[in-house]
Amino acid sequence: IFQVVLAHRFSAPWGQDPFAFYRSLRRGNPSPYLFFLDYVDFQLAGSSPEILVRLKDGRVTIRPLAGTRPRGATPELDQALEAELLADPKERAEHLMLLDLGRNDVGRVSTPGSVEVTESFVVERYSQVMHIVSNVNGAADPRLDAVDTLLAALPAGTLSGAPKVRAMEVIDELETEKRGVGYGGGVGYISANGEADICIVLRTAMFAKGQIFVQAGAGVVAD
Repeated sequence: IFQVVLAHRFSAPWGQDPFAFYRSLRRGNPSPYLFFLDYVDFQLAGSSPEILVRLKDGRVTIRPLAGTRPRGATPELDQALEAELLADPKERAEHLMLLDLGRNDVGRVSTPGSVEVTESFVVERYSQVMHIVSNVNGAADPRLDAVDTLLAALPAGTLSGAPKVRAMEVIDELETEKRGVGYGGGVGYISANGEADICIVLRTAMFAKGQIFVQAGAGVVAD
């Protein structure tokens, strides 16, 4: 195996309004995908920066995000941290593996020869951190639909590893708790016209039975 993302779950008592937590999350960590889901016996509040898969205008898109540094306190420090991130051999190797995995996942539901990398090793900045991001898309196979596209992307390579099947086996062997709905799944929509926009569930809190649960993972790369 080349890389695996191992995660750990944390919990604490919670007696406040979960929606108030979500509003605070929006202010403190705005992201492209913000969601609050209120179910009968649990709630999810999330601020995810990462696409799981998008199907729009006949194009399938996966946008792997891997490689992280904190934001700098000054513009100069921010630039120095970006340079350090892009020069880090571990971060570059990990991102390249996950970019290749994204190309493979897009290729499973695209017409042959149409898969292309439209952005590579770009740094995106958020309020607290910066990430290396690449963008992969392909022409959607007309024989397949949005559900096929979603199934091809699950689980996200950036939260499992490479090769994906072996990484999932290692995760099952080593993680003591199943990931469940609060980490690694997808939140989004499939529209009536067959398009879809679904994000990865990460930077998300789950509230259930008077507890708050958060889960975080990190990539381990074979040296």
